[in-house]
Amino acid sequence: MSADELAVDPLSAARLLLGSVLTGRGVSATIVEVEAYGGPPDGPWPDAAAHSFRGPGVRNSVMFGPAGRLYTYRSHGIHVCANVSCATDGVAGAVLLRAAVIHSGSDIAAARRGASVKPVALARGPGNLCSALGIGMQDNGTDLFDPGSPVRLALNELRVGSTGPRVGVSKAADRPWRMWLAGHPEVSAYRRSPRAPAPGGSD
Repeated sequence: MSADELAVDPLSAARLLLGSVLTGRGVSATIVEVEAYGGPPDGPWPDAAAHSFRGPGVRNSVMFGPAGRLYTYRSHGIHVCANVSCATDGVAGAVLLRAAVIHSGSDIAAARRGASVKPVALARGPGNLCSALGIGMQDNGTDLFDPGSPVRLALNELRVGSTGPRVGVSKAADRPWRMWLAGHPEVSAYRRSPRAPAPGGSD
């Protein structure tokens, strides 16, 4: 499979990414939790919670395509988080990688995360996932399907995942745009943002 497979809407891309394998600097992991994000009000998937909602800029340009690129940002100015761009070039859409099961290079991941971290928690949460796989801000824009890239993605067959609201967003907080593979303890716990409206009060 190639990046062309991800030239679809964010929800379809999220389904494709579940069960796919991400490899970064000596560590390989299976993605078990993701979140879909859309774009600006004049796009096909308006999403007030997306970094692209206010239109393209220097910081979020990777979200506007082409598909199959790594979009990285710092959460709270500290933790690096990774997204995979989707849709077509010029149209905003991305999927946040929230959790993964490490199946190769666990010793490297443990060295990056710290000796006290349990194996099941090495790549639980988007910041921890990036830390475990050695993904940093320098990887922004990386072509995940280029064999020479330091971070690479291999799509697998479509998997059926569970769905629910996204974690920690204060806008569009009720959208069931988070997906995960049931039965994996690596999946993060759901936490609603205290700034979000009461359940049912946000699209």
